[in-house]
This record gives sequence, C-alpha cells and structure tokens, in this order.
Amino acid sequence: MRYYVTVAGRTVEVDLSGDRPQVDGRSVEAELRHVTGTPVQHILADGRSVPLVLRAGAGRGEWDVHVDGRRFAVEVVDERTRSINEMTGGSQAVRGPRPVRAPMPGLIVRVEVAEGDTVGAGQGIVIVEAMKMENELKADGGGVVSRIHVVAGQTVDKGTVLVEFAVD
Repeated sequence: MRYYVTVAGRTVEVDLSGDRPQVDGRSVEAELRHVTGTPVQHILADGRSVPLVLRAGAGRGEWDVHVDGRRFAVEVVDERTRSINEMTGGSQAVRGPRPVRAPMPGLIVRVEVAEGDTVGAGQGIVIVEAMKMENELKADGGGVVSRIHVVAGQTVDKGTVLVEFAVD
C-alpha cells in the first residue's frame, strides 16, 4: 500500500507494499514498536530509535505527533484518497493551523496569546496542567489567533477547542 504523508507542508511518499518500506523511492529499514503501558511508540529507522507519541487528530487521516517536546500535525492519505483530492481540488484548500485542543482533561494555567496575535509554527499557545504536569500546547502552523475559548483557571475536557486560528 502506498501512502502520502504531509508534515509542515512537505509531502513524502511511503510505500509499504514490498519487503522493506520505501520513502520517496529510498529503501529504509524501519519498524514501529509500542512501549507497553504508555502512549509512547518507538520508530526504529536505519538503526536509530526515536521515541514519539501518536494521537489521532480531528479528521480522518490527521495525526498529532509529539517528538522531543514538539508537536507536529501530520496528514496521511492513501493513493485513492489522494487521487480523489486531486480530481476534486480537495487538496487545494487553504489551511491554517488547526485549532488547539486539549489533549486530555486538565486545568488552563496560562493563555500565551491574544486574539489578533500572529503566531508561527511551533509557537506556544496555551499551558495546560494535567496529571500534575504542565504541558505547553503549540500551533502547528502560522496564522492569526481568531478566537480564544478559555481563560486561566478554567478546567477543560479532552478534545475541547482552546484556541482557533485564521490563515495568516
């Protein structure tokens, strides 16, 4: 099966149909392993281990990937979906950063932006305390803060939209 993986505006082709995965036509030795009892996965690629956390995103084929304290919005589509998007113009849509959502129930410690602020990819947006740890939630792309739905001291449920953006 062939997939197209888009991260930060860059798309790579991943082919899993042969004996070894191929990324943009280059054969790689890769394996994904789950760390039992945790949300952590390890991708073993060409002898290198990279720990990461994968969470399903808001839409089909959308994933939030957390690596080294950074969050990446990743879109994965198969060949059929990509062809349909190309024929219908679905992949041509202008997109800004996805809304920042609470990854788990927690307490809003601080909102680091104001409506109208311009933000860049990876910029801190909200600090949420969950399980006695503070987590900085970041923008996955550049844009303008269009709406803030929370204030410091507010408790939120998993999946609650905290901040929305307009395209920069």
